[in-house]
Amino acid sequence: MTGALVAGGWGLFAGTALLMGAAIGTLVRVPPRLIALVMAFGSGVLIAAVSFELIAEAYERSGMVPVVTGAVGGAAVYSGANALLARRGARHRKRSGEQQPSEDEAPGSGDAIALGALLDGVPESVVIGTSLLGGGHLGVATVGAVFISNLPEGLASAAGMRAAGRGRGYVFALWGGIAVVSGLAALAGYALLGGASAAVTATITAVAGGAILAMIADTMIPEAYGRVHLLTGLVTVIGFLSAFALAHL
Repeated sequence: MTGALVAGGWGLFAGTALLMGAAIGTLVRVPPRLIALVMAFGSGVLIAAVSFELIAEAYERSGMVPVVTGAVGGAAVYSGANALLARRGARHRKRSGEQQPSEDEAPGSGDAIALGALLDGVPESVVIGTSLLGGGHLGVATVGAVFISNLPEGLASAAGMRAAGRGRGYVFALWGGIAVVSGLAALAGYALLGGASAAVTATITAVAGGAILAMIADTMIPEAYGRVHLLTGLVTVIGFLSAFALAHL
């Protein structure tokens, strides 16, 4: 039980970055280019965490087959769900400008945005929980990557929601709820998979890794490139190397 609570606490910690970003995006006018640069940096950090902590760990636990099937499956499920939510008005949920539709323009888009936020956040949190299974050592780079990527996500999304006419109450309730769900997802990842075989745990880890990579490609990098263009690649590489260095301290 103690391990599950620890996992939940780390998941909640990473999720609070969404609320922090939302507070900044709602209360302070942050230059869109700065948001984009932080988004690019967060993308690089997440790519490093997926590469060196999730996919590599899954491979070490159970070989190539769970890695390939899990990662492709996670990416396919994420992409399919993302496509469905995009049709309901959540396509630009991480954009900081005026791309998000208002509720009058697209009824139900607020609910779709909330579901999209869940879709983005749950795989990251489950990985935090599963990383502690079997006495495993919680990857500092993984938690740091999720936290760092959540900050610009909350910031950009909140700024876009405000531009679309959504109130502060909606913004804070959404991201506060997602932060709590992040903690619960990490707790569930630890508690529900505690007795699972190495192959199952490796597959779940790879599923989350594939979903996270698809999320980066579909939402984070396009937001960054739309604002800072050719700087996106450079800043993403800096984020990648920062996470790599953190993981090897």
